[in-house]
Amino acid sequence: MYTRILVAVDGSNTSRRAFDAALDLAKSNNAVLQPFYVVENTPMYFEAPGYDPSVLRNRLIEQGKELGAEFAKAMIEQGVKGELAVGEASSLDDVSAVVLNAATDFKADLLVMGTHGRRGFQRLILGSVAERCVRQATLPVLLIPAAATQPQSPSEPKA
Repeated sequence: MYTRILVAVDGSNTSRRAFDAALDLAKSNNAVLQPFYVVENTPMYFEAPGYDPSVLRNRLIEQGKELGAEFAKAMIEQGVKGELAVGEASSLDDVSAVVLNAATDFKADLLVMGTHGRRGFQRLILGSVAERCVRQATLPVLLIPAAATQPQSPSEPKA
């Protein structure tokens, strides 16, 4: 039984599926749910001539507020307690470290995340926040794969 569930959200379809799964779990376990959104400061762009990092940062903060309102409405409709929290990644703390620290601060007993399922070169270059969280977590992590968001066509074999 889970009493405190943290779900990492970023606005993608995969993270929305993770939120839906976490919402269902929170409702069935009478748990408090904390959607957690990370504002990611991408340092590689900061040195580009004419680039103003505050434009991207402000948009990410606005996206977090929009998601917070959307998720709060869904939680109220389902009778689930909790509210969105926001963290900020930096060159010192990457997204996975910020998520894991938030789970610790929230005293979560389950972390729910979407995973895009990147493989090969994309995974090597982009890495995987979900994978880093799984490797470093001290609490159970439930991963909701991107493939779960794709309906199977009738001609595809079932796994």
